[in-house]
Amino acid sequence: MTKTFVLPTLDKVIEDFLPTINYYANRYAFLGQPVLSKEDLVSAGVIGLIEAYKRFDPSKKVKFRTYAEIRIKGAILDEIRKLDIIPRSIRDKANEVEETIRELFIKKGEMPNSEEIAEALGLSLDEYYKLLENLKGIQFVDVENLKRLFSDYDEDVLANFIASDEDVERDYILKDLVEKLEKALEYLTEKERLVLALYYHEGLTMKEVAKVLGYTESRISQLHNQAIIKLRAILKEEKMPEKILNSRGGKHGYRSEHQNTRG
Repeated sequence: MTKTFVLPTLDKVIEDFLPTINYYANRYAFLGQPVLSKEDLVSAGVIGLIEAYKRFDPSKKVKFRTYAEIRIKGAILDEIRKLDIIPRSIRDKANEVEETIRELFIKKGEMPNSEEIAEALGLSLDEYYKLLENLKGIQFVDVENLKRLFSDYDEDVLANFIASDEDVERDYILKDLVEKLEKALEYLTEKERLVLALYYHEGLTMKEVAKVLGYTESRISQLHNQAIIKLRAILKEEKMPEKILNSRGGKHGYRSEHQNTRG
């Protein structure tokens, strides 16, 4: 006889998940500063949890905790995105770097290194690194796409995440994006990929990633931001040669920056 799964009361679920909500609020707080407080993000996380509680379908055979965490993180990130808090000057700079990387990538057929990007921007290497550090808050279209790519979520989890037929197109777009993202990641340096893996898959903070890799937190921020902008440049496929998008980075586009001791 199959045992029927029954969720506890909503109050009990909220009480049990508050540590989890606080964890994600702390983790993503730097993206919302200074406009959003941690309390704002906690409130968004609670709303995401309530939505998960209402929409959870045990017949999908997915653990409630797995499903709830997806909803909590999504709600917090949605709250941050709604504000569009990135100043115009920062956004313009990020777009300039992205466009420069894209042009170099198309021209050379491989990912430019930091020195080449800096030179194309008319900056010294130190000036370029400082610019990267100032681009904090510039994020990928949806950082959770990175999380899903590095994680072991199976199709059942994604199926439960899609709660209605109206979301089918969204799921198709997400899967297509993840496939392109997997190819794009091969064009990053080993250090950049490692930073993304530690941050998005292992769940480490920037400070913890810095400690693991033996870098300063500001250097990790630079590597992270450069990696994100590179990915954005590659994924603008309407301007990318099809042969580049369909190639494997390890054979055609990957370049190590081993000559650059700062990564």
